[in-house]
Amino acid sequence: MVEAVTTQLEALLAEDLPVAPACLRNQKPIADVLQQEIAQHSVVLELGSGTGQHASYFTTALPDIIWQPSDLANTIDGINAWRERTAKENFLPPLVLDIEQDLWPVKQVDAVFSANLVHYVSWPKVRAMMTGIGRVLKDSGIALFYGPYNYDGQFTSDGNRDLDTWLRERDPESGIKDFEQIILAARKEKLRLIKDIAMPANNRILVLQKYADS
Repeated sequence: MVEAVTTQLEALLAEDLPVAPACLRNQKPIADVLQQEIAQHSVVLELGSGTGQHASYFTTALPDIIWQPSDLANTIDGINAWRERTAKENFLPPLVLDIEQDLWPVKQVDAVFSANLVHYVSWPKVRAMMTGIGRVLKDSGIALFYGPYNYDGQFTSDGNRDLDTWLRERDPESGIKDFEQIILAARKEKLRLIKDIAMPANNRILVLQKYADS
């Protein structure tokens, strides 16, 4: 597995594409979950698309899902490079979107996805993200958050503890968030947890669904 990832990484770097090694390791397990959880022909807004690798992989593996990548302005060229390489109609042009901004440049969507975003940003940014998702997600739509979470205030592995230390050295306001805190913030935006899926390397995918007013 490590050798395969290393070989793929070297090949992509040779193409002068932005690459995050973690994406090479997690994209297949995530795609398997997305295939089960997201209905065909759904429009999915990806928050924090980063390099654009996930958008490339998922639009290829899941051709019946329309993928809308988004991120800060400095990532857009890299995402477009992956979009050009992928050449899939369901890989939409990336949007410039800061999760803290009040108005998002997208209409209502069927699903929202993010990978390794929640622990990279501060808690106020996570709250702002939840508010934005609550605005753009259709009733009964789903939001999926991939990454590590603490349970009962405890790290689930030494690796996650080390990751949290690294994150806080980089940005004191970032760090692995508590599962319970995430769920409470989501409820305020009418998002209810329906699944908590175990993933490789001590990660999870939280699947939440937006409910309409009764």
